[in-house]
Amino acid sequence: MTPLQRYIAEEIATDHVDGLMSRREALRRLALVGLGTAAATALISSCGQNRDTATAPTSTSDLTTTSEGAPPPGAPTEAATEPITWSGPRGELQGAWAPAQQPRGGVLVIHENKGLTDWARSVAGRLAGSGYSALAIDLLSSQGGTAAFTDPAQATAALSTIPPAEFVANLKSGVTEVSRRAPGARLAAVGFCMGGGLVWQLLASGEPRLSAAVPFYGPLPEGADFSASRDVAVLGIYAGRDARVNATRDAAERALTAAGLVHELVTEPDADHAFFNDTGQRYDPAAAADAWQRLQDWLGRHVG
Repeated sequence: MTPLQRYIAEEIATDHVDGLMSRREALRRLALVGLGTAAATALISSCGQNRDTATAPTSTSDLTTTSEGAPPPGAPTEAATEPITWSGPRGELQGAWAPAQQPRGGVLVIHENKGLTDWARSVAGRLAGSGYSALAIDLLSSQGGTAAFTDPAQATAALSTIPPAEFVANLKSGVTEVSRRAPGARLAAVGFCMGGGLVWQLLASGEPRLSAAVPFYGPLPEGADFSASRDVAVLGIYAGRDARVNATRDAAERALTAAGLVHELVTEPDADHAFFNDTGQRYDPAAAADAWQRLQDWLGRHVG
């Protein structure tokens, strides 16, 4: 398996361990990612053993839920988004564009492993509402876009097959499109879950046009070297109960320090993975509000 496939597979297995989906559904989704029944069963067992049983939720009743579309406390009025397309390195790319009335900067939003969902669009809209024109890119564009998948699990599986180099090339094209639509603005990239990991990969590839980068609970690429992105200020946001991603936190600190980047790594102590997604079962309003304020402060300090 590729590192991304394994990351997604571990996320599916952990969701089952935490009671977010049935074993049957977990096995179905793991099969879509490429695991047979024996391998999937072994992975679920391993994730169950590694999960911090002292703090991890054990059933959906232990998890905070919220109705779809409820923004984090303190979020600004959400600006409208519009579907756009542009010419990418390997064909047409899709996204949702949210222009700010008086732009303070431009932001590329990188979605979770579910594709360009309404929630990802809402993040772009909230950023625009706070003064940052934002583009939420659809990394499934080459396969018809996220909307072409009626089964969210199929969308996740499709993302797991895309090579890292293709992701990075498309993200760089997204940065170009933000720059074109917000001329003269300083730029940032914000990503969540898989998208957080892709923010790290974008930095490792070298992206001189970024002034700031904010990966939310994103896995660090093995052997990450950020020396090609010296002028980017990085705010890494982690969740205290997310042991799987937190295992790479110290390596991120070392890599950022070695590259001489301005950075801060913040852990929301009582939150779990994906706590910022207000449509998900791990949503934590208090942690999301704090992270949102930290994101705004970081953008204000390093973007405009």
